[in-house]
Amino acid sequence: MAKALGLTPEEEHRPGIYKLAKVRILIRKNQQIKGQVGLLFTDSPSEEVIDWFVDFKQPDFARAGNIASRTVILPTGPVLRHHSDPPEPFPHNEEPQLRKLGLTTSMNKGVPTLTNPHELCKRGKPLSGEQAQLLKLIGHRLVVFRVGLIARWDSQTGEVVQIDGPGALTPEERVGGVDGGDGDELEDPMSE
Repeated sequence: MAKALGLTPEEEHRPGIYKLAKVRILIRKNQQIKGQVGLLFTDSPSEEVIDWFVDFKQPDFARAGNIASRTVILPTGPVLRHHSDPPEPFPHNEEPQLRKLGLTTSMNKGVPTLTNPHELCKRGKPLSGEQAQLLKLIGHRLVVFRVGLIARWDSQTGEVVQIDGPGALTPEERVGGVDGGDGDELEDPMSE
């Protein structure tokens, strides 16, 4: 992406836009525009765009390594998918997959069933790959996806301005990523 913007004044497509490619965004050891970074071009006022991104939050499934924002305990009985309302039990052909991921299930009338409550994850602890996959299968979203702003380019002046304050990435997010435990926890009847 940095190459497309132009790395030098001679390569840039618009005056000053090459500076975006040079912005030190402090993501993963002071890299420049690399990894999970996007560009948004708009004619909207910068305050309007920043306000929109400050308000934008979307529940999402946690990944391996994320910190659990709450404890999730699966109750005794049929293992339920929470993708629909009301929740539905898993089909019989998915029972081997549930066992492979660490659940101690048995079949009861063709439905994978837990004989004892199972603590899937504990608040404040990192998630394993199996835990993250189980949370996704049963439909529990533990993290909040949001977009952190880094910098903006002003087409009138050609200046690149680092964004601080609301909407900007925090120092923790710049270095280590978002764990979703920022107080925007989702209601869940099966959590402590």
